[in-house]
Amino acid sequence: MTTTGAGWSLRGRLAVLVVVVGLLLIGVAGAEAVVATRNRAHIDAVLNQTGPLRAQSQELLAVLVDQETAIRGYALTGEREDLVPFDTGRQREQELATSMDRLLAGYPELRDEFGTVRQRAEQWRQAIALPVIAAIETGGATAGQQLLTDRSRQQFDQIRVAVDVLQNGILEVRDEAAADVRSTSNLLVLLLVIAALVVLVAGVVLLTSLERMVIRPLTSLAGQVREVAVGDYGHGITGTGPPEFQRLGADVDAMRQKIAADLAEVREARERIEWVNTQLQKQAEELTRSNRDLEQFAYVASHDLQEPLRKVASFCQLLQRRYAGRLDERADQYIAFAVDGAQRMQRLINDLLAFSRIGRLTTGFTDVDLNHLMAEVAAQTEPARQYADAELTWGELPVIRGEEPLLTNLLVNLVSNSVKFRRADVAPKVHVSARLIGEDWEITCQDNGIGIEPEFADKIFVIFQRLHAKDAYPGTGIGLAIVKKIVEYHGGRVWVDTDVPEGTAIRFTLPALPADVEAATSTTGADGAGADVDTADAGR
Repeated sequence: MTTTGAGWSLRGRLAVLVVVVGLLLIGVAGAEAVVATRNRAHIDAVLNQTGPLRAQSQELLAVLVDQETAIRGYALTGEREDLVPFDTGRQREQELATSMDRLLAGYPELRDEFGTVRQRAEQWRQAIALPVIAAIETGGATAGQQLLTDRSRQQFDQIRVAVDVLQNGILEVRDEAAADVRSTSNLLVLLLVIAALVVLVAGVVLLTSLERMVIRPLTSLAGQVREVAVGDYGHGITGTGPPEFQRLGADVDAMRQKIAADLAEVREARERIEWVNTQLQKQAEELTRSNRDLEQFAYVASHDLQEPLRKVASFCQLLQRRYAGRLDERADQYIAFAVDGAQRMQRLINDLLAFSRIGRLTTGFTDVDLNHLMAEVAAQTEPARQYADAELTWGELPVIRGEEPLLTNLLVNLVSNSVKFRRADVAPKVHVSARLIGEDWEITCQDNGIGIEPEFADKIFVIFQRLHAKDAYPGTGIGLAIVKKIVEYHGGRVWVDTDVPEGTAIRFTLPALPADVEAATSTTGADGAGADVDTADAGR
């Protein structure tokens, strides 16, 4: 289909093509229906009207001949039996007349000719046949034979002529109907050929239109897209053909522009990331140098500073022992201050060394049974607990992966803090328990001491952060910072539970072994119970 108007959409063009082809096919189909109806009528005339009429006209002539023969035979013999064909013929003639009269309803000329045949047959019966029968019945066969003259034969021949005229008319009508059948059949074939040509032409037009309006524009658009796909993001994309493809080309070009803009942003971001990575690498190198300096400082602190500090502490203690009471009271106080300062400096250096070594000097992770570990913790804190009359208990504790020395240090610091920060009139009680929550063990060290205010809950884990004066509660302020660093080194977290009614509860998590998690999951699925483990053993 040749399209006019560049603004026509592909859908509109296809719709016009479908409507035109549809109208043509509907017109051809309607014509075929009309022609087929006529063809069926003509075939019906040939097969169901003229054919039977011709056969019945021939039979009618035979029936009339039988009647005429029966009359002649009766005239010769005078036997009543010879009239049976006459009576039978009259009855059959009536049946044929009724049938032919129905078939001739659509043929008035043939109906008139058929009326002529019946009229002449009836005239022959009234003028010849019935008088012969009456004459024979009254005067015998001789009387009947006298009535069968040449005139009577001529009168019957007129019946033959009328039947021949009727048969010729029926034959002409049949030939005309047959000709009409051939004509309508040929017209049907022609209409079918026209319908096939319409479909063929529509197919050719459709293929041509698809080539022009779909395949070529799509091929052009695909070629432009491939150019962009291989990396030429600056190549503009334009759509050709119907408005749909033009809009598609515009949308694809908008997408190309968006991708190009995003790519430019990505490149800028990559450049920024590379710059940031360069800076990070420089900082990492600086951090590495700083760590080396810190390690050097730790070495110096552990060796070079320890020796003069021990000398200062030793000689101050010698001065204190030798000259105690020999000097005035203020001199004794000054010497005591010096001894105390040297000792605290020594403890502070040792704690700083311990803090700096966490995670740097490692012995490797192993399976650590916290139950056995608590026995070691109890042994290390025995002097302080005896001095404060403190009670240490713990429940059933799990086996975890970790470094045993660090975990021992962790629990020793917690238990020591609980014993140290006790109330003056109450004997300290410290209890360590554990419960499985998800994939982590939550371990709690709870005491009945002085407690911690909620606003200070986060500050206690900061290095050198103290909530009390060193005279009230001695220490360097590093213990809980060491606890936090050990817990985080093992992949957990630590916090203060401020919701306990009495004392302090410090909780921390440690990753559970897969077997413990699986066992807890199966137990929970079996009976719906939790996986908490906290069996107190006050006898420890």
